Amino acid sequence: MIRSILLIVGSIVFLSSCVTNKKFTLLQKNDVNVKDLPKDSIVRTYDLKDYEYRIQPEDNISVRFESLTSQEYDIFNRNMMMQMNQNLNQGNAILIGELVDPNGEIVYPVIGKVKVAGLTVYEAQDKLQKIADEYLESPVVKVRLINFRFTILGEARREGTVIMGNNRVNYIEAIGLAGGLTDFADKRNLKLIRQIDGKAEVRYLNLLDENFINTPEYFVHQNDIIIVPALRQRPYQTYFGKNLSLVISSLSLLLITITLINSTSN
Repeated sequence: MIRSILLIVGSIVFLSSCVTNKKFTLLQKNDVNVKDLPKDSIVRTYDLKDYEYRIQPEDNISVRFESLTSQEYDIFNRNMMMQMNQNLNQGNAILIGELVDPNGEIVYPVIGKVKVAGLTVYEAQDKLQKIADEYLESPVVKVRLINFRFTILGEARREGTVIMGNNRVNYIEAIGLAGGLTDFADKRNLKLIRQIDGKAEVRYLNLLDENFINTPEYFVHQNDIIIVPALRQRPYQTYFGKNLSLVISSLSLLLITITLINSTSN
């Protein structure tokens, strides 16, 4: 009887703690047999949704003006000396950048406020280029976003906030930047908290489905918060699994004791 109980308990724990490949492998497709798929040709293609990041208030952008105008007449040269011949790290890059105010504007001497919120980086660059053409000789304007960031928490190998200069990052790349997900991450139900126009939108992502590539959520947006929940198997593996040997040893000792008592009584 005790042996049967041990077998049943062990089977239940083993089956409930298993994580199958269907819960582990990213971007799956219902291919009948992956081994039989051609290795030298395209299996399928997806049309990626258009995505161009648009500057928001509180963004930090790097704006560089280069021209033939002498320095004393260059109204845009306030950061030029700091930008030249310097290897920028994350900290001083933010100090050098132009902080977009709550109204979506940046300020320059003489010309005043320039509205950049709602524009892509290239649109902002073109707008500033037209302004610079009026004041400088043969100017070249370069605009970059220098505080693009997202936060990933939960079952990621490196939780935290990632800050980068590239504003076109998809969620597979974002996971890679976080060191990947743990074996017990529930990749079917990632929670995405996205800030848009003063509101926080909550969505759920399924990274196990290859069709995720074709969704608008494929690309990370500025200030996205990604929460990766755990599979239900995690508590078994993390807590109960560690004590399973102790439980089995105790039950085995109980079985031996009962067997000895029964043999003595007979």
